[in-house]
Amino acid sequence: MKHLSIDRLHTQFAAGTTHTFPLIGRMYTLTHSDATGDLYLAIGRSFATTRLNAMRDEVLGEWKQAGQHLALFIYVFVGSKQMGKEENIRRKQVFEQELPLALEAIRYGDRHFFRHFPSCDGSPILVHFTSEYPELNRTETYGIPYMYR
Repeated sequence: MKHLSIDRLHTQFAAGTTHTFPLIGRMYTLTHSDATGDLYLAIGRSFATTRLNAMRDEVLGEWKQAGQHLALFIYVFVGSKQMGKEENIRRKQVFEQELPLALEAIRYGDRHFFRHFPSCDGSPILVHFTSEYPELNRTETYGIPYMYR
C-alpha cells in the first residue's frame, strides 16, 4: 500500500467551512495530478465540482447521519455501460487499490476536525462504487477513519 506524502497534499477550505464546522454535511473532494502526483483536498459544504475532470477519478466524501450514528460516506464513479464492463472492472480495481491512500489523505488533511470530534474517528466509512453494472454498483465498508491516521 502506498502511503501519503504530506508535502504532496494540498488542503483548501471553502468559504463558510472551518476546521470544526460544519459536522453534518461536511464534504470532501479529493483530486490528483497525474503529472506531479500531488493530491488536492477541498473541504466544504458542497462538492468542489469545478475540480472534477472527464476521467472521473476523484473521491468524494461526506459526513451524514446513519440512524443514530454518524458515518463517512465515500463515492467513486466506476463507470457506465458505454465504457464497457471490462473498463468498469478495471476502474473498480484501481479504486480499491488507491482508496487507502485517499482515505489517509482525507484523514490527514482534516486532522484538526478529527481532534475536535474524536468520536468521528470511530465512525464507519461506507464506500459506494457507482456503476451501471449491478454487480459493481455496491457499497462496501472500509473500516473507520482512525485506521487511516
